[in-house]
Amino acid sequence: MNRITVIIERAENNFSAYVREVDGITATGKSIDEIKASINGAIEEFKAACIELDCEIPSELMGDYEIVFELDIRSLLEIYQGIFTKSGLERLTGINQKQLWHYAKGISKPRQEQRKKIESALHRLGSELVSLSL
Repeated sequence: MNRITVIIERAENNFSAYVREVDGITATGKSIDEIKASINGAIEEFKAACIELDCEIPSELMGDYEIVFELDIRSLLEIYQGIFTKSGLERLTGINQKQLWHYAKGISKPRQEQRKKIESALHRLGSELVSLSL
């Protein structure tokens, strides 16, 4: 199964997304859900255009493929600012609130180690929540 990476970035008034592996597939949206719907539609439109224009469909889009969404830390912190407080993220990640604020404002970008720390903490939280029954 092919893996397609959709990069989501902050634009001026919304979020924009593009497929890393295939040039020409883009989408916009005000939320992650909108981006997901838009990018799926854009992929299908791209494939239909290839067929219509008698162009070869890129191998990455042939057969089954998995779409993976990738956010930068600034966008992540902005999207989920009403859900995750800086103090809560500090407890989850061990990264101090001031540094998280700098990431959220774009004053500085986290090193790879810090990005992995945030990602791992969120995945642990997600796994913990999925395992609960209420």
